[in-house]
Amino acid sequence: MFEAIKRLLRHPRDIRVWYHPDYRLPLAASEQSLGLDSRRPDDALHFLIAQKIVPSTYVLEPRPASYLDLERVHGKEYLESLTRSAALAQIYAQAEEEVVVDELMRSLRLATGGTVAAARDTLAHRRVNVNLLGGFHHAGKSRGGGFCAINDIAVAFRAVRSDGFNGPVAIIDLDAHPPDGTAECLQGEAWLGSLSGVSWGPLEGVDETVLPPHTGDAEYLTALEALLKRMPKPELAFVLAGGDVLGGDRLGLLGLSLAGVRERDLKVAEALGDCPSVWLPAGGYSPHAWKVLAGTVMALTDKSHAPIPPDYDPLAARFLSTSERLDPSKLSGGPLLTDVEVAEALGMSHRTERRLLGYYSREGIEYALERFGILTHLRRLGYGALHVEIDSAGTGDRARLRGVDETTHQPVLLIELEVERKRAAGGTFLFINWLALRNPRAHFSAQRPKLPGQEVPGLGLAKEMTQMLVLMARRLTLDGVAFRPSWYHMAYAARYDGSRFANPQRQGRFEALVRDLRELPLLDATQAVASGRVLLDGQPYQWEAEEMVQWLDPKHTESDREAIAAERERCHFTLTAATPSA
Repeated sequence: MFEAIKRLLRHPRDIRVWYHPDYRLPLAASEQSLGLDSRRPDDALHFLIAQKIVPSTYVLEPRPASYLDLERVHGKEYLESLTRSAALAQIYAQAEEEVVVDELMRSLRLATGGTVAAARDTLAHRRVNVNLLGGFHHAGKSRGGGFCAINDIAVAFRAVRSDGFNGPVAIIDLDAHPPDGTAECLQGEAWLGSLSGVSWGPLEGVDETVLPPHTGDAEYLTALEALLKRMPKPELAFVLAGGDVLGGDRLGLLGLSLAGVRERDLKVAEALGDCPSVWLPAGGYSPHAWKVLAGTVMALTDKSHAPIPPDYDPLAARFLSTSERLDPSKLSGGPLLTDVEVAEALGMSHRTERRLLGYYSREGIEYALERFGILTHLRRLGYGALHVEIDSAGTGDRARLRGVDETTHQPVLLIELEVERKRAAGGTFLFINWLALRNPRAHFSAQRPKLPGQEVPGLGLAKEMTQMLVLMARRLTLDGVAFRPSWYHMAYAARYDGSRFANPQRQGRFEALVRDLRELPLLDATQAVASGRVLLDGQPYQWEAEEMVQWLDPKHTESDREAIAAERERCHFTLTAATPSA
């Protein structure tokens, strides 16, 4: 609260933030296979604007970098290779059939255009610039790698050189991995200092410091101070404020805390003083990577040490804000009791389509999906002719989102939802009987393994759909959202959204299971539970698919903490080596 009041009483530092909605990479499997959450630019920006850290007028939208810009760094033959899905699939460790070349290249060219524009702006106005996507330091002259296809730092460097800027340039690379591509592209034309957690061999022309695995805040900051002292005084600086230095990052090996990363950014900003600078997020493969990016901007705007609230969910906040701006008449299209429902009650036929839960029309669902960005994302994944169908399903209603695969021109089912109003745990909930998010052009692989219960890989939209369902329950004045998780991994994911088993003893056993399987990757854990290789207190354990509820009012989760804790401490799970025989 105090930090927020202080921000209101002073003007933020003159800073420009570069962002485009298409910064989200159209890679449905990136989060599952790599831990790369491509929502990071969206999440960071929403937090910064919502908390009044950055005025919306300071946010600028880049244009895609031109091929003339790219050719100053990369060979024409290499750039030609980026028009083929196989090359991009290899760089981004994705299945070739899931790569939509034009859309992925649009994201990369926009990000590179943002870095170029940021470099020009910082030189012209001597103010700090932050690009919310960039720092692709593994891309070399004629090769890509490490999720980097275009080296935006080198492209921006050459762009300002072509404009006539001849001053000394410093590149401070604080990603957890070394800048092999940048070193190759620039070959000593700029001072390049690197502080990382892994060595890939000597890099020519790089002032490189490699720290031991799991290096913490104190040791890291000491090494950073030494690196900054060796930096020659620049007239332009690029800072790669990598988010993969956090402890627990899926691909990084260092062990910094969020507070330590903020201190890193503050020290670099102090060392640069009024030097024109461009800050880039580089890598980040943990759920907290967006906090590093938002924290970088907080450090630059008002030297803030304030932590980001640990329970702040930027996607939930963003969706709630969008929901509040939706036109209710476009969602429902009329009175709550529809013509079709009247006709059905009287035993008459009627051609009017039914509405989901008696409220949402087909057009209304399409309107909401458009406004929440779901349809845009699906189009970028290669699906067109998107439309919603609504009908009945057993005791509830069913909505399907269908489309056409624009590669095969075959009709496809993308989303299927079956819901009803249902009493549970002393409340009335939006009960999910079935939810399938389907990416039919994708295939299971070692990088994208099949989870129990899956028919085809998912769309990477589970978090978005969860938030939409919560907002539906809120609009219908229900108590929350409920479902029965058929598999361990479903309950594991739902717990991040505040869902818990309605029965406190069942919740206690689940928490004990999560505790005792914590050393296993989620895929291995859910397969172990499904195959019967888990024992509860020495006896075979069978998954209990009981009701999980997410209350809209959190006060309902406070009353039975003691019962949950008692059952959690009573239960102990172990893993057997083999699947029990039938």
